[in-house]
Amino acid sequence: MAREGLQLELSAGLRRVFHTGQEFQRKEVLVKGNGSEHLIDLTIKPIREPSFPQDLAMVIFQEVATPDAVMPLPSDVPAVSDEHRQITALEHELQSTKEHLQTIIEELETLNEELQSSNEELQSTNEELQSTNEEHETAKEELQSINEELVTVNGEMEGKVQELAKINNDMNNLLVSTDIGTIFLDLKLCISRFTPSVCKIVNLIDSDMGRPLSHIVTNLNYPDLFADLKKVLDTLNKKEVESRAKSGKWYLIRILPYRTIENVIDGVVITFVDITDRKRLEAESRLATVLRDSNDAITVLDFSGNILSWNLGAEILYGLSQAEALGSNISEVVPEEQREALSQLIEKVRSGERIPAQKVIRRSRDGKELTIWLTASLLKDETGANYAVATTERDITWLGEKINL
Repeated sequence: MAREGLQLELSAGLRRVFHTGQEFQRKEVLVKGNGSEHLIDLTIKPIREPSFPQDLAMVIFQEVATPDAVMPLPSDVPAVSDEHRQITALEHELQSTKEHLQTIIEELETLNEELQSSNEELQSTNEELQSTNEEHETAKEELQSINEELVTVNGEMEGKVQELAKINNDMNNLLVSTDIGTIFLDLKLCISRFTPSVCKIVNLIDSDMGRPLSHIVTNLNYPDLFADLKKVLDTLNKKEVESRAKSGKWYLIRILPYRTIENVIDGVVITFVDITDRKRLEAESRLATVLRDSNDAITVLDFSGNILSWNLGAEILYGLSQAEALGSNISEVVPEEQREALSQLIEKVRSGERIPAQKVIRRSRDGKELTIWLTASLLKDETGANYAVATTERDITWLGEKINL
């Protein structure tokens, strides 16, 4: 948009102002236009205001004189004046061109420095990226190594889990197969685990896990259970108690401190062992001792009259040792005329009929006839089936005919 003669000055001036931030001024710039020429002073000032979005420049054109206003030269030297003006214009143009080129050179040098700086930054960034890439490669290798270790550890852990599962299954089957009721309590005497067989003794269900044992009703006649639990936890001494349940069964109750592999006390273990059979055998043993040492003859016969048991009183009464009597038939000590009555008595007892005590005749080994006071009762096996007849026989011969029952 600039007129001829002004383009180079204006272009050079604007570049310098925006580049250096300093005011640019050029005197007597010859501007052509509309068939005439003008001399102007060109001034370009930088404008910097915080409120402006970008830096601006103010361009001032101040007319100095016009060619028409210049006093004409003598007619004999017109060429010189024209040449002078042309030389002046060329000098101004040359000066503007030099300044323009100088500005371009400075801009190119600045741009070159910026490019060199950018190149150095890019090289530095490239080196950092290469270093980062190497670090990533190293980290990748470490992660692969860690991953391989994790795979190995995971395989070992899976093996351990399978082994622990098998051990746990073995322990569960062992506890179930032994039919020993077991309760595991923590340090607060809360239920942490129990075996199914203990539910017959203590009213437990799966939802009772974590509850205090003192909140659960037991079927035992053992009022000191919880006091003994605390005592075992305090003293670390085991406790053994025999207690009878409401069902009539007897249990041996053992209370022991629960020790971990690290020998740390982590609660209490209670086991319930059914000793009902042992108690029955003990009672039977005591009874057998009484019966064995009794002065009365006590025998056990099968339903055919074969002797299954023969005590000391029977040996003394009939003169037959236990070894001789066992396996033989009771008819050996019964007179022939009494054998049918004996068979009928055994059959009545076998059928469950209650037989009152009665007087019978027996014969000892030496042939002596004995008057016996006989009591007979039915014996049942563990299944409740009838299997034998027990008799108690007392010698009343010495009473003679005084008794007639």
